[in-house]
Amino acid sequence: MSAFKGKVAVHGITWGDKFEKSFEEAALLGYKAIEPWPSFVLGFENRESELQQLLDRYGLTLAGVYGGASGEAGRCLADPAKQQSIIDFNVRLAKIIAKCGAGHIVFGPGAPRKGAMTPEQLKQAAITINESAKRTLEFGVKSCVHPHLWTEIQDENELDDLLALCDTEVFFAPDTAHLSGAGMDVPSVIRRHKERVAYVHLKDLAPKDASSQATTMSMGNEALTDFCELGTGVIDFPPIIDALNEIGYDGWLTVEIDYSVHTPLRSLEICRDFVEQELKIPVRS
Repeated sequence: MSAFKGKVAVHGITWGDKFEKSFEEAALLGYKAIEPWPSFVLGFENRESELQQLLDRYGLTLAGVYGGASGEAGRCLADPAKQQSIIDFNVRLAKIIAKCGAGHIVFGPGAPRKGAMTPEQLKQAAITINESAKRTLEFGVKSCVHPHLWTEIQDENELDDLLALCDTEVFFAPDTAHLSGAGMDVPSVIRRHKERVAYVHLKDLAPKDASSQATTMSMGNEALTDFCELGTGVIDFPPIIDALNEIGYDGWLTVEIDYSVHTPLRSLEICRDFVEQELKIPVRS
């Protein structure tokens, strides 16, 4: 495994709604960048300088923010009635994070999964994503499609078909656990969509079939036992890093664990040590 060319961030989801504590402990662990929850970011609308001051206080950079169809229960990309609200939501996020130096929205799907997407649903999702991506790119922010277990966009064929319908302004944010949990070969997917990979979530999968779990997702910090600290699950990470290096990826690699069975501080310490010691990627330098 060759040296990773990108940079490491941490996701604030593990701390739930304790937003400032996530900044404090992320900095204590030596992380230099963070991806906070969208509700937190939206709280700084029209007062972005205060968000920048908070980041500066803890020596952190804003890596990006989760967006897409999130932010409203039951909203989904395939619903034409929700198209404008999704576009408006992501434009609001883009305006805020652009003023704090971030350039990525993790464009997540919405609504609990009810089955495979139809061609018509994929077309509608692409329409919404295309328009959102064009609008966020006006602020220098890339909208990055993010397949997610248990949601409307989960499986490999849905990802491939959707990206085939998307314009060049649309990018891709693979998540190692969500792709693996849906049965995908992560390095192969990264190589196949190399022109679009613009942001990455580094996440481990507990040793069971996560895609079969009857899990109801929400925007909160749920006790999802399907994910675990890096290095304690089933994912083989070196081939993934090799694939990222092979395609010349030099962007954010955001460490994420949805829920801690210890404390967020301890879980993200375990993840940090795995990244530094096993993957040989510096976090604290």
